[in-house]
Amino acid sequence: MRNELDPTRMPRHVAIIMDGNGRWAKKRLLNRINGHEKGAQTVRSIVRATRRLEIPALTLYAFSTENWRRPKPEVSGLMVLLRRFLESECQSLVDNDIRLNTIGQTDRLPDGVRETLAAVMDATATNTTMVLTLALSYGGRAEIVQMVRDIAAAVTAGTLDIGSIDEATVSRHLFTHDLPDPDLLIRTSGEMRLSNFLPWQLAYAEMVFTPTLWPDFSEDEFIRILRDYQHRERRFGGVAPA
Repeated sequence: MRNELDPTRMPRHVAIIMDGNGRWAKKRLLNRINGHEKGAQTVRSIVRATRRLEIPALTLYAFSTENWRRPKPEVSGLMVLLRRFLESECQSLVDNDIRLNTIGQTDRLPDGVRETLAAVMDATATNTTMVLTLALSYGGRAEIVQMVRDIAAAVTAGTLDIGSIDEATVSRHLFTHDLPDPDLLIRTSGEMRLSNFLPWQLAYAEMVFTPTLWPDFSEDEFIRILRDYQHRERRFGGVAPA
């Protein structure tokens, strides 16, 4: 199936809303944390598939600002799983030349998670083939608010002329300033909404909403979605060539 992909038409950046861990567990009469554990295995598989397919950037919506409202035991369990995942995957990221990046209000994460996150980011800082970005304690509206504050501060300080502010200025002040905008968004579990994920960056992304729950999402389905993406005509607001 991989041989059916055109290497010249691969996306530069894939973003994924990983949804359905809780429902996967509920269907099997398991604890929600069991669903998150299975979901972590899917993360590992898709990261490695992305690297093999030579896609330069993958961004995963791992924990939103709204997720802090979940029951404390679930949030605590997610933080334990996150730290465990980072520790277990560090060497694989190094070996596969993948740089770990993060976006979001990471200062809200527990100290242990932040320390581990920083250690893995430091260990992979010189890797260049692929960037894996984890959106942690991330909210798109909060990102835009922070962007407005930063631009306003620059204007007030006299380092930015208000008349020169354009789309590029906005992009430079977003968390994703060093990444291309996503070409492809995938959301699992059948939900058809962005859920406050990268609202500016996804303006022209191709979108795929699959009913598959995240723990059941496979490399084969990922490749099928990429094949569909390659057959889409991306016009970016223009018209197709005559």
